Amino acid sequence: MSRRLERAQILRHGAASLAVAAAVLSAACTSSSAPYAAQERHFVVTTVPLLTKEMVSTYPFLREDFAHGGVLEGKELYAFVPSTLTVVEGDTVRFTFVNPEDDEHNFVLPGLVAELPGQSVTEATWRADHAGIFNFVCTIPAHMPEMYGQIVVLPAAVAAGFTDSAAVTFQP
Repeated sequence: MSRRLERAQILRHGAASLAVAAAVLSAACTSSSAPYAAQERHFVVTTVPLLTKEMVSTYPFLREDFAHGGVLEGKELYAFVPSTLTVVEGDTVRFTFVNPEDDEHNFVLPGLVAELPGQSVTEATWRADHAGIFNFVCTIPAHMPEMYGQIVVLPAAVAAGFTDSAAVTFQP
């Protein structure tokens, strides 16, 4: 089985698990709970170099990996940190993107495209209009498909029973 197929199966399994968890939480909420009041949530998302050509002197094995025919030929590995964000349906999400190194990136999410120039801080806003799992990615070819993540938008009914202090504010 190819690594791409294995990754796709893992992502599908993870998404299915999250959907089941959301359904269980939704069923646990009672109709007597006060309706969820949408909130503004702020996340700082940083672009992080994992394996780049500049690291060859630190990790000599990368010389072969980045060479013609190597497993990383034409690629460099970056990540968004955090790569999974959780909010509630109706929330407004305020992003602060920090790109501390000189390579350009972008953050593409359904309904939002943010250009992230090198050595910059970029602000963007997105509204979680619908419950679901929304993937985001950097679309620069040399960064794909490794530079990705997801926003889990819980149904408002799930959060209706939460107190303000227990509302979904977890950031991995």
